[in-house]
Amino acid sequence: MKKIIVSDVTLKVVEEQDLLLTFREKLAIAEKLDALLVDAIELPVITASKENEVIYSTIASTVKNAIVKIPVVDGCNLKVVADCFKKANKGGLQVVMPVSTAQMEYFHHMKAPVMKTKIEELCNSALEICGCVEFVAKDAFRAEPDFVVELAKSVSALGVKSITVCDDAGEAFPEDYAKLVKQIKDACDIKVFVQPSNALSLAVACALKAIEVGADGVKTSVYGDYLALDVLADVFRAKKFTLDADCGVDVTNAKSVSSIINGVAVDAQDQDDDNKTSSSLNSNSTVKEVSCVVKQLGYELSDEDIGKVYDEFKKLTATKEVIDEKELEAVIASTAMQVPSTYHLVNYVVNSGNIIPATANVTLEKDGGKFTGVSTGDGPIDAAFHAIEQVIGHHYELDDFQVHAVTKGRGAVGSSIIRLRADGKLYPGNGVSTDIVGACIRAYINALNKIVYEEN
Repeated sequence: MKKIIVSDVTLKVVEEQDLLLTFREKLAIAEKLDALLVDAIELPVITASKENEVIYSTIASTVKNAIVKIPVVDGCNLKVVADCFKKANKGGLQVVMPVSTAQMEYFHHMKAPVMKTKIEELCNSALEICGCVEFVAKDAFRAEPDFVVELAKSVSALGVKSITVCDDAGEAFPEDYAKLVKQIKDACDIKVFVQPSNALSLAVACALKAIEVGADGVKTSVYGDYLALDVLADVFRAKKFTLDADCGVDVTNAKSVSSIINGVAVDAQDQDDDNKTSSSLNSNSTVKEVSCVVKQLGYELSDEDIGKVYDEFKKLTATKEVIDEKELEAVIASTAMQVPSTYHLVNYVVNSGNIIPATANVTLEKDGGKFTGVSTGDGPIDAAFHAIEQVIGHHYELDDFQVHAVTKGRGAVGSSIIRLRADGKLYPGNGVSTDIVGACIRAYINALNKIVYEEN
């Protein structure tokens, strides 16, 4: 009886579909799949973010039975991939690249000959790290069949052990699978895996037709429009003697585990939907979740600044369980986008009352020179902002303005958060002083310096 290799892509799918699963949930998915005795668990592309590295390195070292497959793509950090691979009990690498004309030219701006060379280079790089390398041909059923076969022969000659043909468009029929798999098997001695889509409810039929003509393995998932792991297990339970093949997956627990993992994914999606209206975060929130809320608030931060915000956020959650939008904005203003100061506050004088118009006299220093602005406004803070604009000769849209008391009592320290908008982008500023007007002026200048720095 032929052993059909089952490689699960659930973790890839949830990452591609931006489901905000926590570290614990991702690890739980991997552990459940490992317990089901799937042959391989495929990880998403590992980015250079520290959290991403830690999560997938932990998963790689936790999985005991299955091979952990780690993707190598164009432009990825091979050192990060190698470090993660070294932690796996059983590890393998995947070179993942598109082979259809549409995807090659749209995503990578490459013609077929250039793509072939690029794939060979990536395979050679992967083989230097690991002897167990697989080539994943994305969008294979919209590609020229001869090109896919040519690639299979080429990578096989390099030492690549297997090739996966994917139906990204979700349009392939069982006959299409049979034809392409047979062409590859006839052309070279390489294991062939199939990753059928269930968009047309034909995933099982496609997989069985591919197995019938010699396919060695099938890609499954417990989420999304893919061949469901529990469905495949059911098919082999009922027909393994007819098919003279078996997948070895724990049939008795496949359905229950599938429902658990789907529940996790749905809960995570519901949480993501809730965050769109109520962006509260807690001590268990991940970098990705914090980053999503930061984007919802309108900020475009670099990976470095996101890291700084998350570090400060974690410190805050040590004393406060739930962090709301306003508190996160204070963290962004005080930690992100910190730049050298172009403008420095020298002094300010503000006059205000209920029988006189508010006036402000603000002196700033820039490049050793001192510049003073004098203006009136609707209150002392408005007058101060107008005076600053007089000095810099420019008006920026005030997107948000907040004032908070940091300490208690009559001598409380005030904190101000300012958001200025320039060219459609938000720049946060933070200022602290026992004088609330001074705190607002400092916050404005803090945001202003970020704008000037980026413009220069």
